Formats: sequence, structure tokens, C-alpha cells
Amino acid sequence: MKVSLFEEPASNTEANTTLVTFVVSDTGIGMTEETRTKLFTLFFSSKGKGGTGIGLYVARQVVMQHGGRIEVASVKGEGSTFTVTMPRILAK
Repeated sequence: MKVSLFEEPASNTEANTTLVTFVVSDTGIGMTEETRTKLFTLFFSSKGKGGTGIGLYVARQVVMQHGGRIEVASVKGEGSTFTVTMPRILAK
């Protein structure tokens, strides 16, 4: 597993906004296109009875509520990469 974190100026938002992006990649079994398209659907699980199907749904909702986005790229047999990008907001 590899985890990366970086900041960059936002291109389409407020002038003083910085985006924080973190990327999590693995070299696991990957997933099919069908699984990838359903991944963030409530109660969808590729684990059968081993999963509840709420984890990635909730993660996506939290990221979106904070003005961010979460994306996944995956190739069956080669692994997956999740990218989360959110505006950096400093506490006052």
C-alpha cells in the first residue's frame, strides 16, 4: 500500500483556497468496472455477507459535504487507487 499527501492551489474556486489531496494505492486484486461503478452505492458490497455496504457510501458523503471529491481507479488483477481531494480550511 502507498499513501501520498500533497497541497495545490485550487483552479476553479476562491483565490485563497488550497486543495489537499491524498492518494491511497494498492497492488491487490483490483475490481471490475461493474464493481467500480457501484462502489459508492448505499448497501453495495463486493464482500457478500462480509460487508455492510455503508463504509464507502458514508466516506463519499462526508467528503462531498466538505466540498471535496473522492475518485477511484482500478484494474482487475492490478490494484486500486483512491484519490480524495478537499479544500484546506484552517481553523480560526
